[in-house]
Amino acid sequence: MQAHVDTQNHGKSLTVLTSLFFMWGLITSLNDILIPHLKGVFALSYVQAALVQFSFFTAYFIVSLPAGRLVQALGYQRGIVVGLSIAGSGCLLFYPAAATLSYAAFLGALFVLAAGITILQVAANPYATRLGPARTASSRLNLTQAFNSLGTTVAPLLGAVLILGGSAGGAESVQLPYLGLAAALFIIAAVFARLRLPVVHDSSGSEQGMRSVLRHRHLVLGAIGIFVYVGAEVGIGSFLVSLMEQPDIGGLDQAAAGKLLALYWGGAMLGRFIGSALMRRVAASKVLACNALLSVALIALAMLAGGKLAMYSLLAVGLCNSIMFPTIFSLALNGLGRDTGAGSGVLCMAIVGGALLPLLQAGVADSISLLASFSVPLLCYLFILFYGAAGYKPRQA
Repeated sequence: MQAHVDTQNHGKSLTVLTSLFFMWGLITSLNDILIPHLKGVFALSYVQAALVQFSFFTAYFIVSLPAGRLVQALGYQRGIVVGLSIAGSGCLLFYPAAATLSYAAFLGALFVLAAGITILQVAANPYATRLGPARTASSRLNLTQAFNSLGTTVAPLLGAVLILGGSAGGAESVQLPYLGLAAALFIIAAVFARLRLPVVHDSSGSEQGMRSVLRHRHLVLGAIGIFVYVGAEVGIGSFLVSLMEQPDIGGLDQAAAGKLLALYWGGAMLGRFIGSALMRRVAASKVLACNALLSVALIALAMLAGGKLAMYSLLAVGLCNSIMFPTIFSLALNGLGRDTGAGSGVLCMAIVGGALLPLLQAGVADSISLLASFSVPLLCYLFILFYGAAGYKPRQA
């Protein structure tokens, strides 16, 4: 039987969770600043620079299932504390990576950092969906994810000033920002260890394991949806700064382009507040399909038009991205019952799309052109359009 939580405690608990969504949004979005910065420091190709995202998001694939078992054993709250502590340790590793001027050490630090964030995702996303009625799960998760978008919006602004605009300009400019992140993560972990949060769990568990979970067709399609969505969102964010630097597109310097990237993530933040309210009245699947269709149109316009119109069209995709991840996530978990925890692990594994699809996009950029590479996220949004129109419907595979 699923444990129920006093509805009067939901608001307080969700408020506490928002700090987690903010922090991992901030950390993930800083990768978009690291890519052009480290590309210049180590003279990397687009494919080599994309290894930043590859190292970060590969952790989701490797760590998600063990994280699911960890959270099942420890509970959501203790799992969150463990995730925060590991993420903080990963941030500390940036200091020696910069001191030794080792790109491989940077990639290793990113993997450790992302392992901690993965545990947070596995614990916090389903926790948020379970703190209230199932019918408003998408709206509730979108509201908490709005604070994730606040983190992703703040990150490019901070990164542009502290990393891209730093006086040193070398690898060492990342040391102070990531030491600050480590301190913040350890402090939040200490606070969470002392909090008394509602206990939500499935005491029965899933008896048939992964085979049982994968019989849910809408979960499998939802996992593909998460894979292509994260790949598209990360790919656009990863290469927008470089695109805006190109003379025939934006002609901006790196620091100015980094600050402008905040519009991409800021649009996602604004859209999540709007989407959270809208989905109380409109079916989440319909909102998802409409946003995916608009994303396809904006990317097609950018590729056809070029110039500053391409730059602003791609920045506007952030507004469309707003509700996609939490909506796909909650639709995919709908009706899973005792398989919800394992299903969350499968969906978090699918975040590996952020590792693989930007590499594919980087390959297109190196071989054809950077603007042409945005055809990769365009194809991703076409699948999300299908999922929002039909693929989300629960049915046994």
